[in-house]
Amino acid sequence: MRIDKYLWCIRFYKTRSIATEACKKGHVKINGDSIKPSKTVFSGEKLTVRKDQINYQIQVLDLPTSRLGAKLVDLYRKDITPPEEFEKLELLKYSKDFYRKRGAGRPTKKDRRDIEDFSDDEN
Repeated sequence: MRIDKYLWCIRFYKTRSIATEACKKGHVKINGDSIKPSKTVFSGEKLTVRKDQINYQIQVLDLPTSRLGAKLVDLYRKDITPPEEFEKLELLKYSKDFYRKRGAGRPTKKDRRDIEDFSDDEN
């Protein structure tokens, strides 16, 4: 089965075209090698898929005949992603909130003046 079709069948990507694009961009690897979307995947192979800034590691258990229901996905793949990958995502969320609070919106006129005063002091 083609790798893009496999990733679509196990519901890792919403559409097959998105899975194909991920393969073309080098986000999908088998044994550390970037692959084309037409690469055939076999049982027992380990995939590394970069999605949403996380490197997921998936082991292929079996090949489905068609797209699966969400409850049946675990029969065909095993998620062996280390927990450190998810911790990196949490740290990234905290670093983004450090600069400006979420939901604060655009800077107010007072904020703009403070920024201008700060930049005038440097010059």
